[in-house]
Amino acid sequence: MAHEKVLLVTGGSRGIGAAVALKAAEQGWSVLINYVSNAQAADAVAAKIRSLGGAAEIVQGDTGSEDGIAAIFRAVDERFGRLDGLVNNAGVVDQTARVDEMSRERLDRMFAINVVGKIRCASEAVKRMSTRHGGQGGSIVNLSSMAAVLGSPGQYVDYAAAKGAVDTFTVGLAREVAAEGVRVNAIRPGIIDTDIHASGGLPDRAKDLAPSVPMQRAGTADEVAEAVLYLLSPHASYVTGTIMNVSGGR
Repeated sequence: MAHEKVLLVTGGSRGIGAAVALKAAEQGWSVLINYVSNAQAADAVAAKIRSLGGAAEIVQGDTGSEDGIAAIFRAVDERFGRLDGLVNNAGVVDQTARVDEMSRERLDRMFAINVVGKIRCASEAVKRMSTRHGGQGGSIVNLSSMAAVLGSPGQYVDYAAAKGAVDTFTVGLAREVAAEGVRVNAIRPGIIDTDIHASGGLPDRAKDLAPSVPMQRAGTADEVAEAVLYLLSPHASYVTGTIMNVSGGR
């Protein structure tokens, strides 16, 4: 598989990550699907890709820890021997709360995974893709959120702040490696109907907020994945440092 273009999708076992993995495989990418705890879900995504004639493997690793990141990129090197794309998707929310109710432990977890983990994964990807390091170039797509713009008051201000950091990081890294064959962009999903809302204690959040979206509906993981695949593709060859809203106008 060394000749195939290789994509790493962090948090690829469900939701947007799974949709990206499936669409990438349809477009000829060999996909490494990262998961933290749900091996069964990751296996199911990989099995579906293989059933359609694609190449996919899975790797366990928590992007909020150095050991987890080391395991992920060791799998990239050992199983594929190259890296052409990274979808920096792994992320978490927490229970809805005001800022004056948030603990230090909550903030440490939020930023370890949603900010530091993304920066570290991008760093490892650049080491493998940048022409400065002997690579052949590549593309990084960071998953941000419209929360970075809207602030998520009364619910997820810490999450919004973390996504604001992802936006700034995207622009800075893009300019840093633009002459080294690596493009770096981000997607800001709006209200997307995935199970991440349930993990924050609001399983009906997408349906409840749909009327506040100009298009009057929640988006789908597939719609976000289409935008991600555009940014990964040669069609976006002159696009870097861009943050694309996929939010139904919200």
